Amino acid sequence: MRNKGRVLAAASAVFALAVTAACGSGDDTPKTQEVKPEFNAALTSVFNPSDKPGGTLKMAISSDWDSVDPGDTYYGLSWNLVRLYGRSLVMFKPVPGSGSSELVPDLADSLGVPSDGGKTWTYKLRAGVKFEDGTPITSKDVKYGVMRSMDKEVLVNGYTYFNDTLALEADYKGPFKDKAADTKAIETPDDQTIVFHLKQAFGGFDYFAMLPATVPVPAAKDTGVKYKEHVVASGPYMFDTYEAGKGFTLKRNPNWDKATDPNRKALPDAYDVKIGLNADDIDNQLISGDLHVDIAGTGVQPAALPKVLQNNDIKAYADNPAVARLWYTSINPKVAPFDKKECREAVMYAMDRTSYQAAFGGEFAGGQIATSIMPPQIPGYAPTDIYPAGADKKGDLDKAKAALQACGKPDGFDVTMGFRAERPKEKATAEAFQQALARVGIKVTLKGFPTGDYFSLYAGKPSYRNSPSTGLGLMTNGWGADWNDGFGFLSQIVDSRVIRDSGGSSNLSVMLPEVDALIDQAVAETDVKKREALWAQVDKRVMEEAVILPGVWAKALTLRGKGATNVFVNEAFGQYDYLSMGVAQ
Repeated sequence: MRNKGRVLAAASAVFALAVTAACGSGDDTPKTQEVKPEFNAALTSVFNPSDKPGGTLKMAISSDWDSVDPGDTYYGLSWNLVRLYGRSLVMFKPVPGSGSSELVPDLADSLGVPSDGGKTWTYKLRAGVKFEDGTPITSKDVKYGVMRSMDKEVLVNGYTYFNDTLALEADYKGPFKDKAADTKAIETPDDQTIVFHLKQAFGGFDYFAMLPATVPVPAAKDTGVKYKEHVVASGPYMFDTYEAGKGFTLKRNPNWDKATDPNRKALPDAYDVKIGLNADDIDNQLISGDLHVDIAGTGVQPAALPKVLQNNDIKAYADNPAVARLWYTSINPKVAPFDKKECREAVMYAMDRTSYQAAFGGEFAGGQIATSIMPPQIPGYAPTDIYPAGADKKGDLDKAKAALQACGKPDGFDVTMGFRAERPKEKATAEAFQQALARVGIKVTLKGFPTGDYFSLYAGKPSYRNSPSTGLGLMTNGWGADWNDGFGFLSQIVDSRVIRDSGGSSNLSVMLPEVDALIDQAVAETDVKKREALWAQVDKRVMEEAVILPGVWAKALTLRGKGATNVFVNEAFGQYDYLSMGVAQ
């Protein structure tokens, strides 16, 4: 997932969540005394624990993301946030430490029950769950949510897990093209039961049941791409205001019943989310206490790093989590001269990896220089360094020049590089490429795009990135595991079959039938060690083709705003757990 990482593990520690009544705070509410802040205090435990309801949690981000629509989103911050107003069938446990990797029932009353050798999965909904208008939520609403999410011509963002694995009819069109469309791949024998039928067995289907696409959607209120303007809530909060590109507010959902929801504290009375603020201003407002959360979750900007690291009073509000995330650059083989492997190899050798690391904040705040795609936290990781960047990691210019000679461009060439314009770290990355590649005659022209449309309209849309007039040879990218195994990390960024003409795919450059076959082999492999070895082969084969330049295995230096309570890093998201936070009263 974009900007997200998670791992499946047995919980080694349990944090008991007390379910708090969904009510506002009156004058007699006891005041919350903030505990003494310490660096990394929210990394593996709860900082400033509280069960006190009330107040408004203030959040901000420098750029919009793809959508607040649960069926049309693939940003990690969005998956973290959507849990406030939407309930999927299952969810990652909202606790600190490794326990957050555990899947627990959410809208369903248990994890999925497999049958037919793992080709069929059945879930029962909790009794008494309702939409914001008081209408009972049924299995048909969950089915409709999944069905609509699969139309990638209308809802272009996001994963294709359901498209790829459900036993859909060959002529299935989906509800946007045919309102009467139905599929036997998802059955609802009664209002509480939903049954998924797969093309082949998949033992990890509960991970699919965790996806935001399983958030229920009432068909009668679905407005397609405009549904994001008012998502009908099933969680403890509902939309109060929504202004595209500027922000939104959430208020309490009067028809959410805490008796049906053991996972959510629902502490704040409201959420105020501002979109489009300057990234450096967000850091300053976190430091001053005017904001509680930067929902991007990727860490402070380079300008704030010295202020945070050199002032112990500010550093005490910081955490430095390492996550299963890779910041990388896609090298497009569909744009000349990158249709020649040697020209791609020239970029691999010429890039100064230390400048990539510096763009994200250095080793401490940014992360470790990466030499392959899979981060070390992913089971199956095997050390690989096919294109070494020299002893000083600043590039091997001799090998780069030799590669240029071999591809018929001894004097270099021109290329356009795309990046997300509102992200200073990605802009700094693009500028680092421009400077590093110029050393061997490769002239890089930089082109920034809005974050919310980056994958749907530009870098992620083949007709745009491959066009002779708008072609993007290099594109900044970032990826964290949907869950922590080879499939959860690699499948959506290296499988060519997830690329779609309508845009929205996270795979911008990998089109290798051999890799697709290895993925299928790994999915079917029941022996864990053999399966992990296959993921290592996928990683190595993609690296050999020089279509991805790995930059940094990520860390982040994040700030928790003053006055925020119940703060902890949820390892499933690699971010603060937005669902659990409160506000000091």
